[in-house]
Amino acid sequence: MSLNERQITDREIKALQIAAKHKLTRKGNVWFVPSQAGKGEYEVRPDPQAPRCTCPDYEYRNARCKHVLAVEYVLMREQTSDGQTVVTETVKVTRKTYTQNWTAYNEAQTHEKSEMQAYLYELCRNLPEPMRERGKGRPPLSLPDVIFASVTKIYSTISGRRFQTDLREAKARGYLAHLPHYNSVFKYLESEALTPYLYELISLSAAPLKAVETDFAVDSSGFSTGQFVRWLDVKNSTKEDRRHWLKLHLMVGTKTNIVTSVEVSDGFAHDYPFFKGLVDRTADAGFKLREVSADKGYLGADNMLATLRRGAIPYIPFKTNSVAQSGWEPKSQLWTRMFHFYSLNRAEFLQHYHKRSNVETTFHMIKSKFGQRLRSRTLTAQVNEALCKVLCHNLCVVLQSVHELGLETDFEVAHSV
Repeated sequence: MSLNERQITDREIKALQIAAKHKLTRKGNVWFVPSQAGKGEYEVRPDPQAPRCTCPDYEYRNARCKHVLAVEYVLMREQTSDGQTVVTETVKVTRKTYTQNWTAYNEAQTHEKSEMQAYLYELCRNLPEPMRERGKGRPPLSLPDVIFASVTKIYSTISGRRFQTDLREAKARGYLAHLPHYNSVFKYLESEALTPYLYELISLSAAPLKAVETDFAVDSSGFSTGQFVRWLDVKNSTKEDRRHWLKLHLMVGTKTNIVTSVEVSDGFAHDYPFFKGLVDRTADAGFKLREVSADKGYLGADNMLATLRRGAIPYIPFKTNSVAQSGWEPKSQLWTRMFHFYSLNRAEFLQHYHKRSNVETTFHMIKSKFGQRLRSRTLTAQVNEALCKVLCHNLCVVLQSVHELGLETDFEVAHSV
């Protein structure tokens, strides 16, 4: 069957784009194909029986990737005596598209700010108000006012002084009992007592989507705390500077990109130990887990067993040196079963595993909308600022889901902190 007689796949579309737009070089039997993401190039050996490529996609699937296909398309071309290029086969490219409910999307976007504040008010108005001793200076704010002002400040992405206009408008709508000074907002962000409440509110904000989300993904990303330090620069550099960035570990629902659990750590903390806690907190929050996908950094029998005990299947790809384990222990048996499934049903495994890309989309949504840099100066304030970004993201996701899916929000719940 030729390409003209069937619908071309997304991988073949990308291969055609590479062959048409990029320069592929050859040295002997090795082809050098540029990465579409701009991360260097990959080596391809186009053996008709067993082609190979050094890209991660080939490593996962052990099958023709877009780089191998691009080389094969180039080899299909023949050079005539007059220098013209003749393509042996014409391919009609059809791209799969997804419909968008633009009416619901536009309605959610044009009313996001006001409705987000209404959701935030409903979410935190039942927070307990612990007694505070009156000291010198301004009277202390109530806990609902502190959290409302802090979260909406991070949502605005503007300076504290210019943010005062938003606070006055919120006070006029009844969302604030007292109008805080901008310095008070900065001071409360530096409070360690605020951190556990933000963790809890993130979990509560995801609750309306319990009936929607059953498949989840786990990953981490860094947030810079310095103006000229980016996560990708530090990640790919040999120089380590722990002072300038923090790492956010997320578990997200793959349908709506809602964050169901979160953890903040040092920038150089390993990802593996955070997996079980993220899974457990999501399950404890009432979500019914069906499957959890993560990259090789989370590969381990303990993480697999923790996922299975919560009723979900772990889709974590194995490394090239991974082997089946012997023994009757639950961890060994689970490891061996998943290893055989990964080895013998690679295509089916990857269909589930590639849902992990949704957590990367979630990080992009948070960073592009609320900034990839933490502007606070102290470590505690940076942690609270990062958590506020996640809470803002969740409220926006819930708002979008209300308009598109017709969900109902119910934040009338007791707080345990």
